[in-house]
Amino acid sequence: MRLLLAASFLATTALPAAAQLPVPAAITADGVPALPASLAEALRPYSESRGASPVAWNPVDRSLIITTRFANVNQLHSVTGPMMDRRQITFEADRTSSLTYSPSGDVSVVQKDVGGGEFFQLFTLKDGRLTLLTDGKSRNSLGGFTRDGTLIGYTSTKRTGADNDIYVMDPRNPGSARMVAEVKGGGWGLVGFSPDGKRGLVGNYTSIQKSDLYDLDLATGRMTPLSDLKAAVSYAHAEYAPDGTLWVLSDEGSDFQRLGILKDGKFTAVAPEAKWDVDAFRIADDGSFIAYLVNEAGRSRLKLLDTKTRAVRTAELPAGVAGGLEIAPWGAVAFGFSSPRVSGDAFVLDPATMKVTQWTASETGGLDPRKNVDAELVTVRSFDGEEVSGFLFRPDPAKFPGKRPLLFDIHGGPEGQSFPSYRGSANYMLNELGIAIFYPNVRGSTGYGKRFVSLDNGPFKREDSVKDIGAFLDHFAKDGTIDSAKIGVQGGSYGGYMCYASAIRYGARLKGANCIVAISSFVTFLENTQSYRRDLRRVEYGDERDPKQRAKLIEISPMTRVNELRIPLMVVTGANDPRVPASEADQVVKAVRANGGTAWHILAADEGHGFAKKENRDYQNYATLYFWQANLLGQPPK
Repeated sequence: MRLLLAASFLATTALPAAAQLPVPAAITADGVPALPASLAEALRPYSESRGASPVAWNPVDRSLIITTRFANVNQLHSVTGPMMDRRQITFEADRTSSLTYSPSGDVSVVQKDVGGGEFFQLFTLKDGRLTLLTDGKSRNSLGGFTRDGTLIGYTSTKRTGADNDIYVMDPRNPGSARMVAEVKGGGWGLVGFSPDGKRGLVGNYTSIQKSDLYDLDLATGRMTPLSDLKAAVSYAHAEYAPDGTLWVLSDEGSDFQRLGILKDGKFTAVAPEAKWDVDAFRIADDGSFIAYLVNEAGRSRLKLLDTKTRAVRTAELPAGVAGGLEIAPWGAVAFGFSSPRVSGDAFVLDPATMKVTQWTASETGGLDPRKNVDAELVTVRSFDGEEVSGFLFRPDPAKFPGKRPLLFDIHGGPEGQSFPSYRGSANYMLNELGIAIFYPNVRGSTGYGKRFVSLDNGPFKREDSVKDIGAFLDHFAKDGTIDSAKIGVQGGSYGGYMCYASAIRYGARLKGANCIVAISSFVTFLENTQSYRRDLRRVEYGDERDPKQRAKLIEISPMTRVNELRIPLMVVTGANDPRVPASEADQVVKAVRANGGTAWHILAADEGHGFAKKENRDYQNYATLYFWQANLLGQPPK
């Protein structure tokens, strides 16, 4: 009997069931298999990396405010000097990544939303606590302080839910808020103020190719155009210098955005760049120089322009991507920088010496980021001869010899761009599984001129960008280091539409599709996206109210050909997404399953357009890893 009991005990304990990962409380994992706990152990060093981005300079104690994550979501932190402690100053349940100080520093204003819904509210911040300034319901966007610090300007959809009316307020007295201008449309924004604080600088964004600038009299509400309203010209950014000079980024007279001056309705380019876009600029408080960023095929150049002599100096930066320019009242230039080997940190440029100093060194889970592979620029000719490119990350051939699987990862926008930046948890696939990753910039991407960005506009040219994926597939089929029988596709937002469309058009050449916050039907998307952004999206994709355009939108929508989607599908969405409603995911998952296909669906109740909370993002990453190990490598983890 004892022998039988011992044998029975051994039989029940010798092969214990593999531990499984719990599903976070906010997530519904529909059709997703139980994920083994080994995934979390394997991915842990990669999922524990973090980054830091500059947000503002504190004019009182001269600290740099950054946003970084130590718990579940990004919060604001103060850094008093290079490589000093990151002291947390906000403690919210949701991501907090925006802060603006008054010039004297007596008050600071935070802009944040709840659950990724993007209905931003404005708050004052004091002693770690936020005090609400706006109504808690509408969508509000901060435009900054007047130079004397008495007023903030902002837009709000309070009146209609769709129109970005323009308001001013003394944040020390929320009851002082008043509407200055009533407008129509969701593209309006208060860019800044004139030096004397009596006039607002207002922009109206219609499309990536068209925006206009206005002067707003704060006393009367009168709006006077500063640009030619009939011209198809874009003004990406505008800012007044202390002497009243209006500096702008504009593509007037060029295929690219240039830095120059707008005066009497005429734009004059000042910075010397002729080919590449100037992506951003900031003016020093004393007006002596302008810091600006040039986007050279996805790699950043940081330059300083002397506003008197017009001399230009270039900072010495490694190949990578910079952003988030913030100039301190004393002249220090903060910026964020990321590359395949830098996880994303805050740096400061001294304009006197041009020396760059690293201010934060974000943790990378104990891994040495210097060992990561670098990006390789790949350029091909598409079906019509148009040149398209992207960045390829190849696994180390010494560790992974022979042909390797490939994953396409398509950016959103569509007015977006893939950069050679830090890859985060995706580095696990590169470094541990030997999966190559390609980030294409198909037609319609920014960074390559206004002609290129317009090549996918409207419903009748939309599928040309999908055909660009076919050109890349053809290219990699001839690459001796890529296994063309093991290729997958993923993408988010508009990249999610591209994911669905590629899975349908090129399904025979793909092993799976992971489509994130993705458009599945252009008609239902346009009908259900939030009203404040609907007309802006109609300019890009087409107008579903027009019978001819509606017919074409239906024709090119993945839902129309969903019966042709036969490869395994994973769909990720946020319940609070104001851009691409969760219903876009629901309908495609239902249709694929009705056709007998496989569709995993991950829905987060407390997220919007992409997952911001670490707990949710980790689960998404575990499921993604399982999906590609099973479908791309044929070896699901145990």
